[in-house]
Amino acid sequence: LVGIPNGIDPMLWDPAADPYLPASFTGDDLAGKAIVKHALLARFGIRGETARRRPLIGMVSRMVDQKGLDLIALAARDLMALDATFVILGTGAPKYERMWRQLAAQHPDRVAATVGFSEELAHLIEGGADIFLMPSRFEPCGLNQMYSLRYGTVPVVRATGGLDDTVRQVDDGTGEGTGFKFSTYTPEALLSALREALEWYGRPEAWQRIQQKGMREDHSWDASAREYVKVYERARRVKAG
Repeated sequence: LVGIPNGIDPMLWDPAADPYLPASFTGDDLAGKAIVKHALLARFGIRGETARRRPLIGMVSRMVDQKGLDLIALAARDLMALDATFVILGTGAPKYERMWRQLAAQHPDRVAATVGFSEELAHLIEGGADIFLMPSRFEPCGLNQMYSLRYGTVPVVRATGGLDDTVRQVDDGTGEGTGFKFSTYTPEALLSALREALEWYGRPEAWQRIQQKGMREDHSWDASAREYVKVYERARRVKAG
């Protein structure tokens, strides 16, 4: 049994040449990412230096239980107590759409939610957010965590399926890794992973190294195709032998 993750289109998802972003950036020069973050905040009317300094957590997702929206609902009060801003894009179950609209109305300086889908806004969130939240109940592969890695947007994910395969937990001692994971499907575990990410965000040099490690990884279809070739070659040798 062999598992091969999907790949992403490195031409379509490229922070160095993304037409949806107001500025470009690379792993070697992340200056443009701050410009994209400011543009994303301004898009939703969230202004001020405090908002710019505060970590920005993005989410582009179907609003359904599979994507962890039930965990978010249970943790909503504690999430709002974090020193962070949330920008959300997606559609799904009416109760979760209402939840995000209500949170945005209650916390207009901390939460922005768009119910619907926009390719431009999806790219802007991937490019401008500091952290990408993907707490899925199950996820055979997932793509947004790989988009996030390419855009220096550090993923916080549940360690399941392709999320576990493609995100490497940051080591407490060395700082090696590309994101933050939690295993137990509980709101407490989700909050713990987010708090850990926020602690690292408060260490700019270490945080930048985490971003750069993710941006240098290859999650393109070229990488996936090479793995398929290996499987075909093994099958060919078995048949020939």
